Amino acid sequence: MKKLSILVLFCMCFGPVIAQRQKKVVFIIADGISADALERTDVPNMKKLMAKGAYLRAYQGGEAGSYSESPTISAVGYNNVLTGVWYNKHNVPDNDIKDPNYNYPTIFRLLKDAFPKKKIAVFSSWQDNRTKLIGENLAQTNYIKMDEAFDGLELDTVKYPHDAKRRFMLAIDQAVSAKAAESIAERAPDLSWVYLEHTDDMGHMYGDSPEYTEAIQKVDEEVGQIMAAIDEREKKFNEDWLLLVTTDHGRAEKDGKGHGGQSFRQRSAWILSNRPLKNTYSAMLYPSVVDILPTIARYMEIPVPTIAARELDGISLMGEVAIALPKVHRLKEHLDIFWTPMKQEGEVKIWLSTTNNKKTGKEDEYRLMGTYPLTGKHALVSIKDIPSPFYKIVLETQDNTVNRWVTE
Repeated sequence: MKKLSILVLFCMCFGPVIAQRQKKVVFIIADGISADALERTDVPNMKKLMAKGAYLRAYQGGEAGSYSESPTISAVGYNNVLTGVWYNKHNVPDNDIKDPNYNYPTIFRLLKDAFPKKKIAVFSSWQDNRTKLIGENLAQTNYIKMDEAFDGLELDTVKYPHDAKRRFMLAIDQAVSAKAAESIAERAPDLSWVYLEHTDDMGHMYGDSPEYTEAIQKVDEEVGQIMAAIDEREKKFNEDWLLLVTTDHGRAEKDGKGHGGQSFRQRSAWILSNRPLKNTYSAMLYPSVVDILPTIARYMEIPVPTIAARELDGISLMGEVAIALPKVHRLKEHLDIFWTPMKQEGEVKIWLSTTNNKKTGKEDEYRLMGTYPLTGKHALVSIKDIPSPFYKIVLETQDNTVNRWVTE
């Protein structure tokens, strides 16, 4: 009776306990829109996002000239976003998608492994995004199953007859975005991916042109539909939505038609959000598309297993971040290790492995090489007794982890 009285008194004083708002995420990949093209186009809906949340210049393509250099090609760019790692790990070098390495999980897999009851969805013109990149119903992905899928419309040549000017692709994108908006408004999956293709088609056909500009404006209309559905959900239900919009590659400097290389404009990307993307990392440094996965994971409070966290090439654009920009130089019997501190206090644990077992789904053998002051920015680590043609170095802090490979 005494306990009941205390509970009643608590409720009278503090009111009913407010249930935590559900966090849901939609990310959109609009194909082949370089940052400069987006910035010079009249896009009222996306400008509303910029004003409300954030717009960041970002890059695709990995680190040019290093082991992580990744072709600026569509499927490669999608998988960079989906997995939070570059091509050297996820093994998708082109649009054929012959042998993805599913040992580097997608954001969908991380969510489902942690919260099996959460709902996931994909809305896409391209069926391979679901069947090959996400790897639906494959043993290698633990038979992940989308709770909702709307794709493969490009295979329906009756409803969407293929014309030389590829206007059918615009019709498909409009159907995809309309279905995504309807799903958000009515069923509200926890994590959704929307893929839109028409802009890349117009870029290939016309380059920098009125046709390409018009295609970007159509994407803005499609994004506007999804924004409206999210606004409706947030008004009616106890939900907080994160909307992220990005691209898979830029375009060639010469005429805007091609891509695939490592020039600045071909690597040019961007990240747009309905919420601020503010931390020391996003404010001080140049982010990349692999930052999207850890941002979603942090927002949705998805626990990322250590074995996966040590491989991520991205850094969250939200919340606390302590370390970025790892650099490692091999000096015969030492590794000269540098980093950029994002805080003025804390420590860095340096882990080293000479194996790459993660590639085949096994755990790597790490040894702790020492703990160093975060603000020291540097450590010289002896490898005299650890001879190897290959090293993985992981720099671990309380807030985030970064990694680097060293190869002969």
